[in-house]
Amino acid sequence: MTRPKGGYYKAELGEPHKFDPTFRGPVHHRGCTDVLCCVIFVIVILGYIVLGTVAWMHGDPRKVVYPTDSYGQFCGQQGTPNANKAILFYFNILQCANPTVLINLQCPTTQLCVSKCPDRFATYIDMQYNYRRNKSYWEYYKQFCKPGFNNPDKPVSQVLRDEDCPSMIVPSRPFLQRCFPDFITRNGILTVANQTSFKDGHGKIRSVVDLRDAANGITSLLDAKEVGIKIFEDYASSWFWILIGLVISMLISLIFILLLRFTAGFLFWMVIFGVIAALGYGIWHCYWEYSSLKGKPDSDITISDIGFQTDFRVYLQLSQTWLIFMISLAVIEAIIILVLIFLRNRVRIAIALLKEGSKAIGCIMSTLFYPIITFLLLAICIAYWAVTAVFLASSGDAVYKVMSTLPNCKYTNLTCDPETFSQSNVTKLCPGSQCTFAFYGGESLYHRYIFVLQLCNLLVFLWLVNFTIALGQCTLAGAFASYYWALRKPADIPPCPLASSFGRALRYHTGSLAFGALILSIVQFIRIILEYLDHKLKGAHNAFTRFLLCCLKCCFWCLEHFIKFMNRNAYIMISIYGKNFCASARDAFFLLMRNVMRVAVLDKVTDFLLFLGKLLISGSVGVLAFFFFTRQIPVIQEEVPSLNYYWVPLLTVIFGSYMIAHGFFNVYAMCVDTLFLCFCEDLERNDGSPSKPYNMPPGLHRILDKTDQAGKKYSVS
Repeated sequence: MTRPKGGYYKAELGEPHKFDPTFRGPVHHRGCTDVLCCVIFVIVILGYIVLGTVAWMHGDPRKVVYPTDSYGQFCGQQGTPNANKAILFYFNILQCANPTVLINLQCPTTQLCVSKCPDRFATYIDMQYNYRRNKSYWEYYKQFCKPGFNNPDKPVSQVLRDEDCPSMIVPSRPFLQRCFPDFITRNGILTVANQTSFKDGHGKIRSVVDLRDAANGITSLLDAKEVGIKIFEDYASSWFWILIGLVISMLISLIFILLLRFTAGFLFWMVIFGVIAALGYGIWHCYWEYSSLKGKPDSDITISDIGFQTDFRVYLQLSQTWLIFMISLAVIEAIIILVLIFLRNRVRIAIALLKEGSKAIGCIMSTLFYPIITFLLLAICIAYWAVTAVFLASSGDAVYKVMSTLPNCKYTNLTCDPETFSQSNVTKLCPGSQCTFAFYGGESLYHRYIFVLQLCNLLVFLWLVNFTIALGQCTLAGAFASYYWALRKPADIPPCPLASSFGRALRYHTGSLAFGALILSIVQFIRIILEYLDHKLKGAHNAFTRFLLCCLKCCFWCLEHFIKFMNRNAYIMISIYGKNFCASARDAFFLLMRNVMRVAVLDKVTDFLLFLGKLLISGSVGVLAFFFFTRQIPVIQEEVPSLNYYWVPLLTVIFGSYMIAHGFFNVYAMCVDTLFLCFCEDLERNDGSPSKPYNMPPGLHRILDKTDQAGKKYSVS
């Protein structure tokens, strides 16, 4: 039986391997793996560059940035007659059914670029009547008429027929660069410019409720805009302190990991009991708030009764809010305590792995900064995908379609020519119909397959993102594996282990990493399609279809997470032995199955402990930020900026701190996973004899209760 590359004899599939005891770390003499997939991956990247170039040649992002009038002209574009007219105005907003129609420019009325929105109620009939006494009425009204029209004496019927001017204007304000009615609720009554009714331009008195119905949902969107402006102001005034909070969280994360090298057990027990104590205090505080509010008037109102409020302090005045907080914290507290009671021995083993992981990172400090490379590569992928998607979406020429308010008009949604539309029979058969701009497109082969190209853009984007993540995992695994298999640490660790591992991954295993990334990308792509179909079928009444779709979403969610888990371990095996993806995934799978209890307990307990560390770091920085932004630190009270919502910078600091801790701890988790697989390999490869010594450190060997006698079984009981 010949000895294969990698240094071990292969036994029956699924059985422990009889390894060569001379093996001492990742294989350095290796060959290229999954070459075919590597070639395909390179070709796809070149094709992706071609796709981006073609999209850049045909696309025009101005079509996305600027709103477009009924003639296909951009509003606010420099160097055009509309340079100073950046807002889109609708002649008759009552003909618009809903805000989605407005935003997608599908409203069956003339749309015109204007420099400002109307600030008063007026009708063309009233303007024409008042024009005879005061010319200023026409000067104001004509800015909302078609360019070049300057005949206020033209009969009203002809003006409205030709849509030279709007039949009415209403006080509006710009939103998404479009004029929408200026709705204001006063004492529970909807008004526009303090009025509850208006003239519609045809002699009828209409309620402002009709405007609201025509622009259903705009009120909430405008409120969202006001909230958005206040949030932007808060960011502008507090960005410096947010940055300081993120720097503090980065330093704490770095110190936390470095201290694990010396006091992993103490720190993690401190983390565990710190979280338990914090949750206990939270439960007590919630109960105290709940008891204090119990007898107060209006405190028993439910959250559903008051609905969504932008001022979160309103919810803190309700006893139900504190009851929900208290129950949630109590459930979390009970889960943590039960986990500690029944898995206390596994926690000790996990701490031993974490100690060794901390030593490995201490010997290879450069690994802590590798996530910066991953972040930069991901940023490039995301930016290229977004730019390509925008250029694809804005490819083509302006397409005009017939828009009619008549439900039985057979010409609705047919393409038309705005230059000749007024002379066609459509205006006679469908009175009031308009030839308005619909979207950008064309009849060429390229334009007909824009949607397919967008799907290709998405799939390749997912592939590149998953490849970038796979490259990082394989690089880190190779570096940490070189640490584990060194008999004398750190003397036997090869120089520049991270750079060497990165070079091996790119030079020999680009195809294998691309293969694993492609499998995961296809599953994620299918999940996105299922989510899209589910969104489209939300209003469907076919219960079986919804049930089937829900089952498919659940199955593919499970499949995605399983593939992520297997890919991660396959990349570790690739980094060690240099085999192809399928062989590495198979070896990793059977190795994990032979150690299934260790995988199920040790790995997840480690993840749980690391999660508690992230929680403690983000929570401690969040508490500090809370006291700072609520002016409860007297020493620096005067330095706190004036804020509309203190929770804006607070949530930003908490989320940012968690993501920073997550980046550092991801390296740590990859280290522990690699050491764990190496440990399992070490148990099967060696027996602790002088000829086959273990590579695991004595402390880990002692805790795991592994004897030095060959052939003895390992137990985690």
